[in-house]
Amino acid sequence: MVHNVAIAIKIFLPSVVAFMSGILITPFFSDLFYKYRLWKRSSRSSNENHTKGDLEMNQEFVQIHNAEDEIKTPRVGGIIVWVSVIFALAGSIALSHFSVGYIPEGYLNFLSRNQTLIPFLCMILGALLGLADDLLQIFGGQYQLTVGIPRRIRILLVSILGFLVGSWFYYKLGHESLALPFQLGDIHLGIFFIPFVIVVILALFSSSVIDGIDGLAGGVMASIFGSYGVIGMLQGQFDIAAFSFAVMGALLAFLWFNIPPARFYLGETGILALTLSLAVLIFLTDTVFEFLVLGFPLVITAFSSLAQIISRRLFHKKIFKVAPLHHHLEAIGWSREKITMRYWVFSVICSASGIIFVLIG
Repeated sequence: MVHNVAIAIKIFLPSVVAFMSGILITPFFSDLFYKYRLWKRSSRSSNENHTKGDLEMNQEFVQIHNAEDEIKTPRVGGIIVWVSVIFALAGSIALSHFSVGYIPEGYLNFLSRNQTLIPFLCMILGALLGLADDLLQIFGGQYQLTVGIPRRIRILLVSILGFLVGSWFYYKLGHESLALPFQLGDIHLGIFFIPFVIVVILALFSSSVIDGIDGLAGGVMASIFGSYGVIGMLQGQFDIAAFSFAVMGALLAFLWFNIPPARFYLGETGILALTLSLAVLIFLTDTVFEFLVLGFPLVITAFSSLAQIISRRLFHKKIFKVAPLHHHLEAIGWSREKITMRYWVFSVICSASGIIFVLIG
């Protein structure tokens, strides 16, 4: 019983610390965001330099797009999320130097080499890459870089990171197979495990398009990371559970200030930090196939954009009025609040279903 209490404190305390840290630091960062006007200088619908990979600038998108919000709302709010996680991690390290009752010294530190070091480093690298992209979109007008880091460069950098992560899994941890659900065995990939990791990370990277409506991405991601906290507990990977719940707590603090209308957006610095660290958690918990259910809101959102691009280029027809899916729903008359809340509800159901698949498997 004492051991179970210690485990529970180790797992859930970081979420509380991350949430409280986010609440406390947000006024400071919010003032900073508005003081330095950390928002786009021109909207997507008025920017003539958008790339082919961006949302199509058709009439439907122009009608639903709120250009005024885009050029008056800070887009680097994701800083609050990953800084809150850093505070939670620092707090766990500090507390681990003390022995309190039945909690031994060193026990509360959830940063471990085999469980959370790589997802944490991927979060920070993704955050910095995204922050550079956000700042270029904000201040890059004089360098003709108002669209940020060119998408091809971002894909290349993310691919390099995926190669490093895949190599770490293959050479250091000895991972070279994927567990099929329902105890159907394993798929052995050998050295091809590394390119598979790259593909998955790029797929998660493409799901960043979900950050398009106030509070949408934050709520969906909070649900997904919360489910990985549960999965970490079920698998006995308590550091992963603590890390996942810390991210969830940070996202809930972000949502506290981001319930529509948004006070700031996650931006690339937030969404890249989340998707890249999430990709690593998927492999650490061996839930690649289960994620298709658990993270279905991300999957369907990324797929809707891909399907739209393929259909337009090959058949010169659109599947959706506007891609990705949440903008299509907006184009057919759903309010932003309705889309966000139903995405949240659907995400919770998908997360619960994914956890059931993990238990069955």
